Amino acid sequence: MLKIILENYISWIGRLSEWTGRVASWLTTLLVVLICLDVALRYVFKEASALLPELEWHLFSLIFLIGAAYTLKHDRHVRVDVFYMRFSPRLKATINLIGALLFLLPFCLLVIDTSIPYIKASYVLQEHSADPGGLPHRYLIKGSIVVGFTLLLLQGMAMAASSLLIIIYGEPEKDRY
Repeated sequence: MLKIILENYISWIGRLSEWTGRVASWLTTLLVVLICLDVALRYVFKEASALLPELEWHLFSLIFLIGAAYTLKHDRHVRVDVFYMRFSPRLKATINLIGALLFLLPFCLLVIDTSIPYIKASYVLQEHSADPGGLPHRYLIKGSIVVGFTLLLLQGMAMAASSLLIIIYGEPEKDRY
């Protein structure tokens, strides 16, 4: 029963992470277009505004925040694999489970918890860019920190669940989490 529940959770979160990964890839395309537009306006037409550079860094932030869970799902985060790559699947799963429980999940919870007061304050103050012509509603980009780290938390829980299944039942299915 536990195995079925964990596999269903892993599958559901995996689909969510795939979807957010596609969103991040489209945001990357949009970011490239915006940067080209910004460069053309600035250097060809000698026009500049605070709006485009701010929008660029907002998109850049969103790409990394919502793309982190996708990156974790596909095991593409930076890691020193000198020893890890030689370990058995059970030992790798044990290391992943311990790492998730001791570091990843608590860190995600810490970031989410500490971000919420800043988002609330930004919303209450209706914070906007200090630059003339900049973006309003700064709380939206601050709120994306919670969204991104919640997605990473959910994917980290799926990784921990997958690791637990490997420890208990042995070899994983391909691309389980």
